[in-house]
Amino acid sequence: MTFTVINPTTAQPIRDVARASIDEVDAAVARAVVAQRAWSALPPLARADALRSFARVVEAHVEELAQLEVLNSGHPIGSARWEASHVAQVLNFYAGAPERLSGRQIPVAGGLDVTFHEPYGVVGVIVPWNFPMTIASWAFAPALAAGNAVVLKPAELTPLTAMRLGDLALEAGLPPGLFEVVTGSGSVVGQRFVSHPDVRKVVFTGSTEVGVEVAAGCARALKPVTLELGGKSANIVFADADIEKAAAAAPGAVFDNAGQDCCARSRILVERSVYDRFLELLEPAVAAWRVGDPADERTEMGPLISAAHRSTVAGYLDGADVAFRGTAPDGDGFWFAPTVVLAAPGDRLAQEEVFGPVVAVIPFDDEADAVRLANDTAYGLAGSIWTENLGRAVRVSRGVKSGVLSVNSHSSVRYWTPFGGMKASGLGRELGPDAAEHFTETKNVFYATGAS
Repeated sequence: MTFTVINPTTAQPIRDVARASIDEVDAAVARAVVAQRAWSALPPLARADALRSFARVVEAHVEELAQLEVLNSGHPIGSARWEASHVAQVLNFYAGAPERLSGRQIPVAGGLDVTFHEPYGVVGVIVPWNFPMTIASWAFAPALAAGNAVVLKPAELTPLTAMRLGDLALEAGLPPGLFEVVTGSGSVVGQRFVSHPDVRKVVFTGSTEVGVEVAAGCARALKPVTLELGGKSANIVFADADIEKAAAAAPGAVFDNAGQDCCARSRILVERSVYDRFLELLEPAVAAWRVGDPADERTEMGPLISAAHRSTVAGYLDGADVAFRGTAPDGDGFWFAPTVVLAAPGDRLAQEEVFGPVVAVIPFDDEADAVRLANDTAYGLAGSIWTENLGRAVRVSRGVKSGVLSVNSHSSVRYWTPFGGMKASGLGRELGPDAAEHFTETKNVFYATGAS
C-alpha cells in the first residue's frame, strides 16, 4: 500500500510512499530493540562520535535537504536551509550529552548511594507536517544521545526529508535499526507506537485533540509521553514600546511558514492608546510581506500545505472583520494571502488555533488587562511582550501562562534552551541542556559497606 505526496506549490504529485502496516511497524521496533542493546552498551565517547558523524553528513547535505523541503512542504528556500542546518546543530549539541549524562552520589549512613540514568530502550517519535526536519531532530538527537533507539513516524503530508535523514544516518555509520523511519497513517503507525510494549516512551507533536488521545493511550500502557501541542500565542504591545519596531516585526511572528506554526503570535494585543497607530504601521508591513514561489530567494512565505487545510483556514474568515490583507499568487498551489482581522477577546479567531496566515488584533486597557487577555485561551505555548519598562517586562512575563516568552523579540526556539508549553499546549520540555536526561529513567542503588 502507498500514499501520494503532493507539492503544495504546484498541487502536483511528487511521488508515492509506502504506507506501513502494523506488521511492518512491529518489524521496525524489533530491529530497534536489537540495535539499542548494542548502542547503549557503547562507551559514551563512541556514541558521541557517532552523533558527530551524523551531524557532519547532514551538514554535507544541507542544500539537498533544503530543496527537498521546498518541494514537499513549500517552505521558502532560505527557511529550509536554516532548518536543515538546525538539524546538524542539534545533533552536534547532543553529541556532548553522552559524556555529560552523569548520576549523583547521595550521602547516606552505612554505605554508598548512587543514581544512574538508564535509557528507556525504544522511543517512538511522531512529528507533524509543519517543520518535519527540525521537530524530528529535537526528539531523535537527545534520545539517541541517551542510549535509546528511535522509530520515527513523519506526517503523511511531508515524509520526504525524514526519510532522507534515515538514509543519512546509515551513511554516517549509525547501526542499522537504531534510527528507523516508518511512513504511514497515525491511526496505524502512531497508535502502534502507543500500544507496543517495546516502545517505552512516545514523543508527539501535533494538535491538542490528537495529543489528548496519545496521552490517554500512553497512560493505559503506563509509558511516559512528551507532548508539544497547539498554541494561540499573544503578541503584547504596550504604549511605551518602540511601536515602529513592534509593527515591523509582527508579520514575521505570525506569517512565517504561512502561519503553520504552533508558536505563531496569532493574537496581537495592543494598548488602546496606540491601537490606531499600530494598525497604521502594520498595514504596509503586511503588504510588503513577500508571498510566492518558495524556490525564489526573496520569498518570505510559501503556500499552505494542502487544499483541505486552505479550506479550513478560509472558513475562519466567515463573518470576520477583515482590516486588510496582503497578496498571494493566483493559480495552482495552495495560496492564501496574509490577513489581519479586528477581533474581540471571545471571538473564535481570538480563541482557536487557525494554523494559517491570519492574525487577530485586539485592544487592551492596562497591564492587568493585557495579562488577563493573554491568558484567556486554553493554550500556553509562546508569546512576546513589547515594552521599554523593565519592571513591566518582568511582571508580565511572570503573569502570562506560557512556556516560552520573548521580550522585544519573537524568538521562540534555541536548541540550547528549554522549549514547551503549559495548559493545553503540552506536557514536558524539549531542547535545552537537560533534554537527554528526559529520555532516561533514574535508577537508585545503595551499596552497603558494612560500616555502622
